[in-house]
Amino acid sequence: MVILSTTSDRSIQVFDYSKNTLIPNYSKEKHQIMEALHTLLPIIILLFVGILSIAITRPLRMSPIVGYLIAGMIIGTHGFAWIEEDHTTHLLAELGVVFLLFDIGLHFSLGHIWDARKDILGLGPLQIIFCTAAFALLALLVGLNIDIAIIIGVTLALSSTAVVAQILSDQNQQHCPVTVSATAVLIFQDICAIFLLILVHSMDDPNNSLGSAIGFAALKALAAFIVAILIGRYLITPLLKVIAKLKDNEIFTAVALLIVLATSTATGVLGLSLTLGAFLAGMIISETPYRHLIQTEINPFRGLLLGFFFISVGMSLDTQIILAQWWKIIYIAILLMLIKIALIYAAARLLKTPANSAFSMAVLLAQGSEFAFVIFAMPALQAALGSEKASILISAVAGSMVLTPLAVALGKKISEYQANKNWEEQKQQSIEESKDASAIIIGMGTIGQRVADALNTYSISYRGIEVDHDCFVAACTKGYLVGFGDATDLRLMEMIKFAQAKTIVITFSDYRIAKELAPIVKQRYPNLSLLVSVKNDMEREQFLALGMHPILEQSFPRGLDTAVSVLNQYGIDKEQQKKWMQRQQEYQFEAVV
Repeated sequence: MVILSTTSDRSIQVFDYSKNTLIPNYSKEKHQIMEALHTLLPIIILLFVGILSIAITRPLRMSPIVGYLIAGMIIGTHGFAWIEEDHTTHLLAELGVVFLLFDIGLHFSLGHIWDARKDILGLGPLQIIFCTAAFALLALLVGLNIDIAIIIGVTLALSSTAVVAQILSDQNQQHCPVTVSATAVLIFQDICAIFLLILVHSMDDPNNSLGSAIGFAALKALAAFIVAILIGRYLITPLLKVIAKLKDNEIFTAVALLIVLATSTATGVLGLSLTLGAFLAGMIISETPYRHLIQTEINPFRGLLLGFFFISVGMSLDTQIILAQWWKIIYIAILLMLIKIALIYAAARLLKTPANSAFSMAVLLAQGSEFAFVIFAMPALQAALGSEKASILISAVAGSMVLTPLAVALGKKISEYQANKNWEEQKQQSIEESKDASAIIIGMGTIGQRVADALNTYSISYRGIEVDHDCFVAACTKGYLVGFGDATDLRLMEMIKFAQAKTIVITFSDYRIAKELAPIVKQRYPNLSLLVSVKNDMEREQFLALGMHPILEQSFPRGLDTAVSVLNQYGIDKEQQKKWMQRQQEYQFEAVV
């Protein structure tokens, strides 16, 4: 039998009557239990509001980030104070950023970068320069010193990888020209963000000038990249090969977590940011054959912890300042987006990107970045800006994220309107010239777009021809070069400059059209390759009899076989073709994941 009694100091004594003894340290044990509950309670609340945020924002087609930020404002010290900002919440928030950078590093493979080299080395830097100059000038005009103005300029020039990725996933546009260019710009921005985090971290020392901080940050980052490449090649890859023989996915998860946390800790100890270590860990794994498996295993951790990070950002926002300055926040958010749309569009047009593609991409990248939440919360920026200005800027960046889905939807309507206008104009002209294209793609549906993607990768000029209105508008909106034309209209032979073209690709197996087209092409242009995508062996035999090159689609995703056959026509190395196919399948896998 156990007797409970209360002492004068309100502690609880427990006496075991059967053993005639007092249970020692019960109050201490209870205290330990209460401490554990105090630690767990913030996590429970964060999980609950995180789930609730997703449940509310998904049906409204809003980014979960918006829900996380609002939830943080509600539960934080400036709201209902259901949770305090303590060591636990800060640790979870920092781990969220760590796993975000790890995920970015996983996509930082040399193959992906090679595919988008023109945009990464061209549009990415040009967009950053334009936007940084504009925002830094505005910061100087409001009285900030030049060092802080440049930091703010670069920070606001960045766009949100998380928001853009979510929008592209929702729209199922993972590999069209607009997406490829936007992703390339985001890759360059992520590199800049890593460098910026190191730079701001270096500025915590008041004795460091901006120039010395930049130089020191560059040296540290370069050294870290070199060490990461060496470790990845000579340590991690052999280690993963050994682990793969065990055929246990759980071990991969544990090893991936170990690599992320160990690398982050190592860079932190060396005076670099934890996030750089996470990015390098992702980059190390991205060059191994096990990237997709680890990405699948680690994805739940990344999503959960990143949600905690955004909730913690919302907790740091002062609701009183937001309510008092709401008009200023909305004004800054809209101004931020308009400036970025104008400057990204200008940068893209300078690099000869088609107007429709440039506009769609500019709208997609117009919001602020999640890195702004990290950078504006750093002591050096907080001291320079003051808590009120920092809260206004963070809230404006969050506001731009809220407005992005609406802006993208509006931008799509404008792009479709322009595509419809082009359709009417070209329909009245009946025929659209190929503009000296090296390849003519007849039919710009899924297969035609896949062929165009392959040609874009290797800088081979093409022109799409489409007679269906919906396909025409969809292809134009995604950034493909497409004109109106009816393959059954024999005047097409007269108007399209086939003398400049090496290949014609028919992406649909219409025997009637092919029967009319093939003899004329063969007669007038005997050196021209005429390829056609077919569905089965019977169609293959029919088109082969016409003297065409039929391609039976068997690979996934659809259009891959036709695209590779076209690349073969232009002498692209077999090994390069194989790598391109693998990357396309990787993109498709990532879209599913």
